[in-house]
Amino acid sequence: MTVYFIGAGPGAPDLITVRGQKLIERCPLCLYAGSLVPPEIVAAAPAGAIVLDSAAMTLDEIIAHMAAADAEGSDVARVHSGDPSIYGAIGEQMRQLVARDIAYEIVPGVPAFAAAAAALGRELTLPGISQTIILTRTAVRASDMPPGEELAALAQSHATLAIHLSINNLVPVVRDLTPHYGPDCPAIVAHRVSWPDQQIVQGTLADIRDKVKPLGITRTALILVGRALAADLDAADAFANSRLYDPGHHHVLRPRKAKQG
Repeated sequence: MTVYFIGAGPGAPDLITVRGQKLIERCPLCLYAGSLVPPEIVAAAPAGAIVLDSAAMTLDEIIAHMAAADAEGSDVARVHSGDPSIYGAIGEQMRQLVARDIAYEIVPGVPAFAAAAAALGRELTLPGISQTIILTRTAVRASDMPPGEELAALAQSHATLAIHLSINNLVPVVRDLTPHYGPDCPAIVAHRVSWPDQQIVQGTLADIRDKVKPLGITRTALILVGRALAADLDAADAFANSRLYDPGHHHVLRPRKAKQG
């Protein structure tokens, strides 16, 4: 028996991995985060399977279902949104499983920041502009940020930022980032990215709050900030080409050609 922590992806049912889909199709018990995982994904559970929404459950209740499945020798599909390793709260579940000697496996999923970049048609790491992506969040009721991980401290890197779980903190996000990125730095809010009601709001640190506020977005939104988001794909000099495909750049798969003569 195994508990499979499955990343369902950002929302669109066809963005789940083949492995994750096949596991859902054969597990007799499916526990899913109903507030974030579309019902179409868990509808693939086999006939007779028990499918339970964990949104209102406590940790003890979730583990109790897993332990009961273990006693019966039944595999469990534990379905999380995005990729379960990012703000998936799976660490506390795995700790409980280890204590009970219950096997588990993690099946990765498409993370929200990757889906947002795809929706925008952007690369988040451009030569000479940004080669680092920081995935972070801000302090909310659920948990504080560890010392040294405050947004103002991370902003000193000037990296591309993907800020999760923070749409209700948009005012302090703008306040903490503006001194480091400048008011004209691109800021994007991606709400329910890849869902049918997806909203992409593009602006700058100076105006993103005014653009988002009338829309009433209060959850399931990702904030992207960084200069890579401003690169003009129509301008040849907006950013340098990577050396990866440069004919003068040689590597093990494209060795230097021997001179003739």
